[in-house]
Parts: sequence; structure tokens; C-alpha cells
Amino acid sequence: MIPPLFQNVLVLVNGTEASINAVRYAVLMSKLYKSRVFAVFVVDTATIKQLSINRIFIEEESREYEASLAENGARYLAYVEKIGKDKGVHIQTDLRRGAIWSEVIACANENDIDLILIGSQELPLHEQKDAISSTFKSVLIHSRCSVLVVKEPDVEQLYKLI
Repeated sequence: MIPPLFQNVLVLVNGTEASINAVRYAVLMSKLYKSRVFAVFVVDTATIKQLSINRIFIEEESREYEASLAENGARYLAYVEKIGKDKGVHIQTDLRRGAIWSEVIACANENDIDLILIGSQELPLHEQKDAISSTFKSVLIHSRCSVLVVKEPDVEQLYKLI
């Protein structure tokens, strides 16, 4: 017998509506396939460090910005837990610090993830060329599991149906 393809699903949460839609998609997958759902928010300390090295931020600004990002991340993850709880799905959350792509890969490896979900939004044609950020490219390149870009426009309506 073939085991389910997506037993453990990880969603990258970054506070955008696209990432929240990816969370809703993960909840749908959990309901349909009995998947366990994990959500990760990464405080991008790698970029903050780079901004400090380039003297764009002074040390105090870096600490304040990192603390603000961590606070926002905790708030987003609490919202993600509520999205799951509203539909009877437990979402295990993880707030991390570091380079986003490497922390997503580390979280995926630590939790035996079968699929990583990344939210995306429709962009005007002139913006599509550079739409995939270096973070998303790095996740794609370094992931040992499948990566799905969630673009489903009706995911919120589907979520409401379950």
C-alpha cells in the first residue's frame, strides 16, 4: 500500500495575505488527506545583520527592528493557530531567527516534512519576471521535499465550506 503523499505539510508564514491563504490551503489539505500542519515564521536576522554591516542600521535600530519582527511573527502565528482551530485542525507553529530559506529548510528537515507551501499572489504581467524572490528560489533549490506555490484564488471560499 502506498502511504499518503503529504503526511506533514509546512507553510511559510510571512504576514502577507498570500501566506495566510497558503495556511488555509494547508487546513484544507489536512481535512482531505489527514495531514499534520506546521507553520513557520522566520525573523530575518541575516538581512538585519547585513543592514548593520552596511551601516544602514545602527546596533540599537537592529535590536528594535528584530524585536518588532519577532512580535509580529508571534502575532501572525497566533492567528494561524486560530485559522486551524476554527476548522478543528491543530497547527504546530515555530518562530525562528536566521536566514529565511535556511530556517525553512531546517524546520522541514526536523519535522520530516513532505510538502512546503508558499503563498503567492497574481501579479501584473510587467512584474512577473522578477516575482520569485531569492528566498523562494533558495527554498526550491535546497528542499528535499516538494514545494507548492499556492495561487488558488478561491481558497478562502473553499476554507469557509469545510
